[in-house]
Amino acid sequence: MTNQFPNRSLQVRVRLVNLFKKYRRLLKRCLPLVFAISFSTVLLLDNLQSTAQLPPPATIIQPEIFQPRQLPRQEIRGVWMSTNDFNVLKTRSGAKDAITQLRRLNFNTIYPVVWNSGYTKFPSITAKRAGIPFFFKGADGQDILADLISQSHRQGLLVLPWFEFGFMTPETSELALNHPEWLTQKRDGSRTSNSAAGEVAWLNPFHPQVQQFIQNLVLEVVSRYDVDGIQFDDHMSLPRDFGYDKYTVALYTQETENPPPANPADEAWVKWRADKITAFMAQLNQAVKARKPYVIFSVSPNYYNHAYKLQLQDWLNWVRLSIVDELVMQVYRNDLASFTRKINLPEIIETKRYIPTGIGIMAGLRNRPVSMRQIKSQVRAAQQRGLGVTFFYYESLWNYAQESVELRQSGFKSLFPRFARRSRI
Repeated sequence: MTNQFPNRSLQVRVRLVNLFKKYRRLLKRCLPLVFAISFSTVLLLDNLQSTAQLPPPATIIQPEIFQPRQLPRQEIRGVWMSTNDFNVLKTRSGAKDAITQLRRLNFNTIYPVVWNSGYTKFPSITAKRAGIPFFFKGADGQDILADLISQSHRQGLLVLPWFEFGFMTPETSELALNHPEWLTQKRDGSRTSNSAAGEVAWLNPFHPQVQQFIQNLVLEVVSRYDVDGIQFDDHMSLPRDFGYDKYTVALYTQETENPPPANPADEAWVKWRADKITAFMAQLNQAVKARKPYVIFSVSPNYYNHAYKLQLQDWLNWVRLSIVDELVMQVYRNDLASFTRKINLPEIIETKRYIPTGIGIMAGLRNRPVSMRQIKSQVRAAQQRGLGVTFFYYESLWNYAQESVELRQSGFKSLFPRFARRSRI
């Protein structure tokens, strides 16, 4: 029995050697196939990894089909407080009476002007650094804006300071005189245009120093005051005849390898400038939201066809890009049919699907009163379409009118029989 173990061990070793040789021959035959499979697997994994690094086609969204975020619907019942109203606001008692009156008539939003004619209506460090004096103090030396915000919040009204002049400034203002390089011009070299505020110059919205100046002004208000939002209007734009200053010409030429067209209405030239303003508004929105995410970013433009083609203000794109939280379109028309056509425009129908939307209505001017009958018909037309309203401006609600103060105020009370509370975002 003992002599059998070495023989068995030798037999096992021989079998193992033969088996190894057999599998080695098999491996040699299969090696090309294994290599091909391995190589294909590596290519496939590499291709999958490269594909994963690319954004899926669905993320490349064109602005015209962009779906903005939807905000809660809130009825806007607002009024602009212009420089004409500072006689009312300069005393604490006057401001208190004004806000109490608005609350009694069930208004819920005020838009006090804070930037007009090249001056701020609050003590601004940014303005002071630009050589702009400040002189809009209350009768008791109080900060008018701070007092107005305090009075309004006690009564449940929102306050959205209004940067009325946007990029517009009088040519004789300290801002224009101290910083002539910030101004843009027409192709013929002229630097002014006629507006409702008279002859004005325009800050260059494409110049980084101008953008920083405007942004600093806005952030001062947002940071220092308990505001519910901010508002810009049709002057946060540029008349299309402008943009032929040295800075803008050089920038356009650098980016397109062509000088600006001689025709200011050229479609590509209009779009390039409008897109630059849109980019700035997106930047400004981000800066504001970084300070206070809950504030309302509001705009009050003209109707879209006019705003885009004549003022380079692509506000419908702003809505689609979720830059805007509220929109009040100015429709200053005496004829009800014309007024109704404007508030039925497709851009308004689209906008009100996503954000609180209102119509700016003329309540009257010192030399042009508006009847309560006209105001009622326009407000009713807006309300029937699910739109809010904002009136220009406070004193003309019942002063400068042919009807009595009592009749005017009872008229507004009938338009807003119950209070509609608004909130921040």
